[in-house]
Amino acid sequence: MYPEDATPEHPQGAVGSSGRVADLDWNLLPDPVRHRLAEVAGTALAGLPPAEVPAALRQFARFTPAKRARLGGTKLVRELRDNATFRTAVVAWWEEHRPGELAAGPDEPLTAAAAAVLTGAPDARGAVASVARRGDAAEARAERDEALSRADKLTVEVERLRAELTEARDQAREAAAQREQELAQLRRKVSDQGTRLRFAQDAQAELEAEVVRLRAGVDGRLAEVVAERDRERERADEERRRARRAQAEVAAARQAAKEARQGDEVRLGLLLETLGGAVQGLRRELSLGGGGPRPADLVAGPDGSRGTTVATLATLDALLALPAAHLIVDGYNVSKTGYPELPLADQRTRLVGQLGALAARTGVEVTVVFDGAAVSAAQTRGARGVRVLFSDPGVIADDVIRDLVAAEPQGRPLLVASSDRAVAASVRRRGAHAVPSSMLLGRLRS
Repeated sequence: MYPEDATPEHPQGAVGSSGRVADLDWNLLPDPVRHRLAEVAGTALAGLPPAEVPAALRQFARFTPAKRARLGGTKLVRELRDNATFRTAVVAWWEEHRPGELAAGPDEPLTAAAAAVLTGAPDARGAVASVARRGDAAEARAERDEALSRADKLTVEVERLRAELTEARDQAREAAAQREQELAQLRRKVSDQGTRLRFAQDAQAELEAEVVRLRAGVDGRLAEVVAERDRERERADEERRRARRAQAEVAAARQAAKEARQGDEVRLGLLLETLGGAVQGLRRELSLGGGGPRPADLVAGPDGSRGTTVATLATLDALLALPAAHLIVDGYNVSKTGYPELPLADQRTRLVGQLGALAARTGVEVTVVFDGAAVSAAQTRGARGVRVLFSDPGVIADDVIRDLVAAEPQGRPLLVASSDRAVAASVRRRGAHAVPSSMLLGRLRS
């Protein structure tokens, strides 16, 4: 348990309290004796004066006796073997503080052997040998008891295996007899099935002959039925196609009627707004005693005709102040005139924002039209009071503007902002007032 090495200064053997070397090899001490020596030295270690405690053992002095023996057992036994002063101090401490405990009787051979080794008694070798014999005998008895226990377990296991073997043999015999019985039953069933199979094969042959006879007469009738079915299916498909076309035509007619009705309602509403505004203007004129210019006088051209080109900001403001006035803007024509350095998307955003402010200030209805072919990203959303339109693919914004002017009712004040001469001429012929792009930009910036 505590391996020891002999040194030149301390040869193997114990030195008694009298200074004589006992004829005893400490390296051959049984482990129980070594452990008991460590316990004895560990118990005395805390009570010794510091000067008598070897330097190698001072770290264990503050431990409990059991912990000293467990952690410092090797060093304690080595110091007892090699240091006669320490061994004498340990024996003296036991005689002073716990007298008589080391002088144990025959009932405690382990303590007696440890005391004999410490004191260098002449019978130390015999006491150690007695402990060793007792340990060997106890170990032999334990091995014998273990072997007997294993033998008993093996005997029980053998008996169990024999019983299981007997039971398995009985089950195998029963299973063999059952298999023989089942085999006989299967043989009878196979024989019966063979007889039924022959009967079934004969019946099948008769049925196949009957089928051949029936098929000869049915094939012609079947071909006629199939041909008739195909003709009926074609007629049904044609009727379905006609029904779908009629349904589509009805839906288109309904949609066209709905759109026409909505357009008529919008035109009627705008006409009523225009008439209402004219009536209100007339009432205001009458309330002032009939003096002053009328709204038509403010927008008349040099020759008194309508649908002219607006030449001044004052005339533009007068037109925008008319009831139910509608301003239609040629989007890119105005934006490229005002801020050509910006990308098209930024031009659209800026123009729509300025038109929204104008609509909020004057109450005029504003529609701005852009060429749809020039839009490559998300289309601009209209501001509050501004309608934003994009022409369809293959259609220019000029044609959309002309359609908007043509769709308005007669008598409604219309203004078209564009520097395109063809657009200005066409809208003037329809009674709209042409506003140059630069003039509209001047009003938007002010």
